[in-house]
Amino acid sequence: MNPRIADLPDATFREPADANAHAGTASSTQPAVAESSGVVTRIIDAPDVVLVGSGIMSSTVAVMLKRLDPRLRIQMVEVAPELAREASDGWNNAGTGHAGVCEMSYTPTRDPDGHVPIASALRIFEQFEHSKQFWGAMAATGVVDDPTGFIHAVPHLCFVKGADDVDFLQARHAAMKEHHFFRGMQLTTDATVIQDWAPLVMEGREPGPVAATVGDGTEVNYGLLARRLCGWLALQEHCGVATGWKVTRLHRGDGQWQLGLRCVATGEVREQRARFVFVGAGGGSLPLLQTTGLAEVAGLGGFPIGGQWLVCDEPAICAQHEAKVYGATPPSSPSLGSGHLDVRRLNGQRQLLFGPFASWTTRFLKHSGQWSDLPRSIRLNNLTSLLRTGVRNWSLVRYLVTQGLQNMDDRMQALREYYPNARSEHWRLVQAGIRVQAIKKADRGAVYFGTEVFSSVDRSLAALLGASPGASVSVNIAIEIVQTCLPHLLASAEGRERMRQMIPTFDIDLRQPGNAALFEKNTREAAERLQLLPNQ
Repeated sequence: MNPRIADLPDATFREPADANAHAGTASSTQPAVAESSGVVTRIIDAPDVVLVGSGIMSSTVAVMLKRLDPRLRIQMVEVAPELAREASDGWNNAGTGHAGVCEMSYTPTRDPDGHVPIASALRIFEQFEHSKQFWGAMAATGVVDDPTGFIHAVPHLCFVKGADDVDFLQARHAAMKEHHFFRGMQLTTDATVIQDWAPLVMEGREPGPVAATVGDGTEVNYGLLARRLCGWLALQEHCGVATGWKVTRLHRGDGQWQLGLRCVATGEVREQRARFVFVGAGGGSLPLLQTTGLAEVAGLGGFPIGGQWLVCDEPAICAQHEAKVYGATPPSSPSLGSGHLDVRRLNGQRQLLFGPFASWTTRFLKHSGQWSDLPRSIRLNNLTSLLRTGVRNWSLVRYLVTQGLQNMDDRMQALREYYPNARSEHWRLVQAGIRVQAIKKADRGAVYFGTEVFSSVDRSLAALLGASPGASVSVNIAIEIVQTCLPHLLASAEGRERMRQMIPTFDIDLRQPGNAALFEKNTREAAERLQLLPNQ
């Protein structure tokens, strides 16, 4: 068995002459990434680390590694002509800072005594705190500028109707408000109060039992944030960011990963070697992992699910909604979450988005994917798992078929559950991103909704599979990758202090009651740095 990369001596990582240079020092000879386009090409020699993909996950891992060890030579490779234009791009995801405040999918059940377990909500809340701490530190140290460009404070609401759902929401609120994470959350069953919180939700609504909770939340443009992180990386000594280059294969040999690279525009072929590889290529991750020959990849499959949004650009309507409003998850859409009506700020314009609506697809990527992506991912070792998917997840298949048969009237009817007075002429249909959900052989065709972190046995390669809440918890995933695959970076007091400068509570359980004051201190500091507080 190959040694774990973490067990290799430090000498395996190339130490340039300026090994003691600070990670924030930029080279004037290296290209910057234009925020508007994200186009840049620079391939370096002998990288220590190669990252495949340029979305929020890869950009976070790259910046964290460079800040932990300024000596590292880091290469990022993106197949698209621009950075972070697939799953991380603003149009391709909900832009929600997932923290369990409004997403009832993190508290889906009740105990026999009527209590609502909130462990999953607490976990996602803490993980998003790590993200805010990291982004705040990056803003404070100049890695990213003007945080108001990529993050905004937006109230997060749960809205339900009907006696049963009202009763559940009350029980949910009773459980959550007892914890210091959610002490500020408010509940009301008063329709007039809900109208103050979200006017569009109540206007024209028939009388009946309703309830809503509201708490602090955020809207995040993950694509813009990723491009800013990539821009910083591109300016660092011994780092390269290259767009328009495809990683065609990954092969393990001589204690290193050998990567085949091909220029999409010219067909030029290159090779690189690296001690550690992170694959954060969204839907492109699975096909690339299948080239590695790793035994642990055998049986791994992917199930792609497309998405669509209804979008409103009418200024008079958009001005009336300043919230993310999530509802109860319908039984017909298991594990896919509920619909939600969101304010979004994309391309300098305020909009409303409703959805997502699911759709069947065989493509793994929105822009560069092909209809053959799913068929080409089928192997003898994952065929049985893929065939079992349809049987074991029949409700999901039925749901996707039903969604695919919807017309505009059907989608507008779904919208009117949240916005009764919605008019068809004010809304248009937009294609969202594609999720490729993981299917593992050992689990006999189960589709994993959420984020799966894969690592090789020797810890020399890691990859991200799946989707939501990946962007929201990207920082926590990056911490996990460092702890699992590169623990030597945290073995010294200096390394741990570097991590605390980025994420002060990375190794502290903020969920514990005794850490309530520490939580308040750090969440306020992050909010100040990100300009999320009122009157900032």
